[in-house]
Amino acid sequence: MKVSIILPIRNEQQFISNTLNSIIDQNFNGELEILIADGMSDDGTVEILKQFEKKNQNIKIIDNIDRIVPIGFNKALTVAKGNVIIRLDGHATIAQNFIANCISLLDEKSVDCVGGPTDHYSNTIIGDSISKAQSSIFGAGGASFRTGIRNGRFVNTLAFGAYKRDVFSNIGGYDEELVRNQDEELNYRLIQNGGKIWIDPSIKSTYYVRDSIIKLFKQYFYYGFFKIRVIQKVKALISWRHLVPASFVIAISISIYLSYFYKINSPGIFLLVLYFSASIISSINRSIIKNYKRFLLLPLIYFSMHVAYGVGFIIGVLYFINKWGKNPLADNHFDNQIFDQNSNV
Repeated sequence: MKVSIILPIRNEQQFISNTLNSIIDQNFNGELEILIADGMSDDGTVEILKQFEKKNQNIKIIDNIDRIVPIGFNKALTVAKGNVIIRLDGHATIAQNFIANCISLLDEKSVDCVGGPTDHYSNTIIGDSISKAQSSIFGAGGASFRTGIRNGRFVNTLAFGAYKRDVFSNIGGYDEELVRNQDEELNYRLIQNGGKIWIDPSIKSTYYVRDSIIKLFKQYFYYGFFKIRVIQKVKALISWRHLVPASFVIAISISIYLSYFYKINSPGIFLLVLYFSASIISSINRSIIKNYKRFLLLPLIYFSMHVAYGVGFIIGVLYFINKWGKNPLADNHFDNQIFDQNSNV
């Protein structure tokens, strides 16, 4: 059994050593190749990668001059030789039995992709609060790979998936139009083509979150923005929960309009009281009461996530308005012919 791990990264100097060490230290008896698509990092990442490359002949660095994830992934995917393909981020680590459990469950469950819940982590107070928000139902909307699971089950999407090789031969690579949410679109495309995805608590990974509310706002803005293109690509809403942040932003906007022009304040007051009541209840639960700093930060973080996603979603509707019905797969940097040839190497 040969496994290819693909890491599309850029400027991951802070975390990349931990990421690579967690891959190298796997309890896995098969062959392993690590394909790193570097988006022209300028922060010292490349120097670290070259040090690892000298010590480990299974590491290969691929230049991604376009600097976006799906193109980097597709370039690495083209030359990947593994029977199983795993996507991992440069600010994440995997448990020692991650690969072994993925391979076992792919066979046991007869599925096309497996993965597990991610443990969100940061050692700063802001980052720690962000991690708790992202792994809560109120913050993440019930995404099982973020909120955690007790038992394995079939899902529509997950993070850091391990895919059987023939998935990409059959349905193609990442859609390069999607600067964000490309893995989500791939997973829905897989399901629409009859594939199955299994999430299991035995497959463990840790994701190192952003430690800035501004960076968090930007992240969730683009999640919402490119969600529209995902919906257009898969021709399905996916989940009603994706409409909630945009509905919230629209409701706030209407309330401000009514208050400013007609002096009608009650709808806005009711909306904000309802929202922040739910936010405070969730904050108390996630802060375990004793951590007052997290308790104070969480309502602001929740609000930033929800507003950013909602605004991004609304702007995405307007920006991609002429794209409805135009959904061809754009995986131009994935060469399926070379990929299929490599399966015999």
